[in-house]
Amino acid sequence: MIKFFRKIHLWLSVPFGIIITLICFSGAMLIFEPEITRALKSDVYYVASVKESPLPMGELMETAKASLPDSVSITGVTVFDDPSRTYKVNLSKPRRASLFIDQYTGEITGRYERIGFFSTMFKLHRWLLDSANPHGEGVKVGKLLVGISTLIFVIALISGVVIWWPRARKNLKCSLSIPLKKGWKGFWKGLHVAGGMYALIFVIAMSLTGLTWSFDWYRSAFYAVCGVEHTPRNHDQKTTSNNRDEKREHQREHKDGGRHHGGERRHEGGRRHEGGGRRHSEFGRWQQVYNELKAQNPDAPEITVSSEKASVSLGNTGNGRAADRYEFNRRSGELSLATKYADANEADKLRGWIYSIHTGSLGGLFTRILWLIGSLLGASLPLTGYYIWIKRLLKKKRDCRA
Repeated sequence: MIKFFRKIHLWLSVPFGIIITLICFSGAMLIFEPEITRALKSDVYYVASVKESPLPMGELMETAKASLPDSVSITGVTVFDDPSRTYKVNLSKPRRASLFIDQYTGEITGRYERIGFFSTMFKLHRWLLDSANPHGEGVKVGKLLVGISTLIFVIALISGVVIWWPRARKNLKCSLSIPLKKGWKGFWKGLHVAGGMYALIFVIAMSLTGLTWSFDWYRSAFYAVCGVEHTPRNHDQKTTSNNRDEKREHQREHKDGGRHHGGERRHEGGRRHEGGGRRHSEFGRWQQVYNELKAQNPDAPEITVSSEKASVSLGNTGNGRAADRYEFNRRSGELSLATKYADANEADKLRGWIYSIHTGSLGGLFTRILWLIGSLLGASLPLTGYYIWIKRLLKKKRDCRA
């Protein structure tokens, strides 16, 4: 049985080893991307100086809007708990576009742009540089290879444990040590065996969660195993929001019908703007909503306000995407809780946990450091495996000559 698992371990690892190394290494490079990006572009992400109070949010949004082409609109603004962080203004396009504005001066500090190195690492990690548009039609060869290689990696890790266990039972301490006094051969073999065991939990977690982005069948099975039915992102929230929108529209039509019942002269005379003829800014109530949410959630790491909606992040550990969601009346600013995170769609919750586990952010800085070490060890496994394999081939060749 052990011989069978040795063959499985070897002949699956040899053709896919280099790809596995590239996936693990590029993933490791992305773990601290946010911190590195903010450090290298501090003039974009941080204000020049923190003042007593920021400018009104409506004024800031109007300034940002004036700098945009007519085809691009502002979809929301994210305010961070750190007063030295610039406001993040979310834009309608392109995807995930945003700009940053100094809330104390109104100066636009820059736009979101991924650093070239991290952009390359991300494309390598997801698609082996095959395509920057993974959602297009047709089979993406790079994405498929990443998925297959990750699946092979999981099988190789499991077969490696099966091979390792009989020896570990006899001398666990020795099997978990990396010898430094037995030359390079002993070091590389120890790094492959012991390093694989140390990294096992982390790389298995990263691989099993990462596969949910590679194969639809796997994602459905993964959700089913977790007892959750896979649904589109924010399915419940969208349904609830659509129902509310329909109700509002019905009420609006009813009011308009009553208003016009007495005749058409008022309509013909011209429609009055909100507030007795004065047209309100689309951002007019954003500051009020933010102030109220901040007062209710003083420790929230970030709060996002958008058109008639807002969200309050619940923390940077655990499910980093967990948030309570609110709705508000754009005329009065009256705020109401739409969906508490505890009552959110189970699929959305699981989706957030998958991302947090895959990136190592579930435990904050500590787990991210562990994930970085685990990723680098995972990247080394195929390389040390190649070294051991080639050494054995050369030894057999010498023995045959002798």
